[in-house]
Amino acid sequence: MKPHRMRMTHNLVTNYGLLDKMDVFRPTRATNLQMTRFHSDEYIDFLERVTPETVEELSGNGTRFLTGEDCPAWEGLFEFCSISAGGSIDAARRLNSGAADTCINWSGGLHHAKKREASGFCYVNDIVLGILEFLRFHARVLYIDIDVHHGDGVEEAFYSTDRVMTASFHKYGDFFPGTGDVRDVGLQRGKNYAVNVPLRDGISDEAYKGIFRDIISHIMEWYRPGAIVLQCGADSLAGDKLGVFNLSMKGHSDCVKFVESFNVPMMLVGGGGYTTKNVCRTWTYETGVALGLELDENMPFNKYIEYFGPRFKLEVPSSNMDDQNSAAYIENIKSRVIDSLRNMPFAPSSGMHHVPHHSLGKEVGVLGDGEDSDDDSDLDRQI
Repeated sequence: MKPHRMRMTHNLVTNYGLLDKMDVFRPTRATNLQMTRFHSDEYIDFLERVTPETVEELSGNGTRFLTGEDCPAWEGLFEFCSISAGGSIDAARRLNSGAADTCINWSGGLHHAKKREASGFCYVNDIVLGILEFLRFHARVLYIDIDVHHGDGVEEAFYSTDRVMTASFHKYGDFFPGTGDVRDVGLQRGKNYAVNVPLRDGISDEAYKGIFRDIISHIMEWYRPGAIVLQCGADSLAGDKLGVFNLSMKGHSDCVKFVESFNVPMMLVGGGGYTTKNVCRTWTYETGVALGLELDENMPFNKYIEYFGPRFKLEVPSSNMDDQNSAAYIENIKSRVIDSLRNMPFAPSSGMHHVPHHSLGKEVGVLGDGEDSDDDSDLDRQI
């Protein structure tokens, strides 16, 4: 999860000539105030001040914001969080303004971060912050997660509202974070608006495509979201160091292609992925998919070309891993999810309020210092 993945991806995208076909922006860094729209004040204050040398001292009051070995304190932590979160907030704003159909923030997708706690390599939940920005303009937002791990932080944030539907396709069982059972469907007003698709080891392109397309088609038909966030965690690829699925690069990117076919404003974000060369290959290819381009499988020369040997191809093939998802199991999960979806009303409505003009005026990488009004009361009431 080191930022090195972002440098490699950006360099490969550049050498494929894709930057010339997009508007490219330097994200406004998210302010403390923006991050506390979701996270607690004391948690963000802790992240801003913590260093590897002071982590024990700052945690001395018994509050453990960084738990487990996967979320250490490191130099530049808060800077990375502010850039990652700022990218997703800015992407949502640009989509809200109608200036783009698709926006990409490969440094985002940190779906495990909780309101008061870091989890699973994730410190600030850029996805939740981006969705909150979408909710200023859209009555309904759909979040789709194809990371091998359950998108627990995003689901938890919106578990009791019908304004955000979360749909996560993940490994379930003795696997981090241990949540995401098919029976977990939301609470109160949000009942049936959390969709969990628990899968087993070795799922193939064909099986994944079948269950993904059927479930997403049903959601799009009935929920009718105004905006979509697609988390493209690359640890669901074959050969990932932590993942247990068997998706090829093209099987993974088929999800992007299918969601894009609905012509709804969409934000693509990154996420997990621990075989770095395959992460870069896949996110570069999916950048091409978003642009409607088929990229040459022969990779151009780039700064990190030695990582991609010996074939130097834009490919991540499936392996001969056994698929433990039988046809009966896939059909059973699919029918249970769709039965649950049938219980929700068609396209739930929401009372929308006037959006202040200052929100409309702030474009990605164009204006200001990222400061926002303190008045989020209307948004809070909507959620």
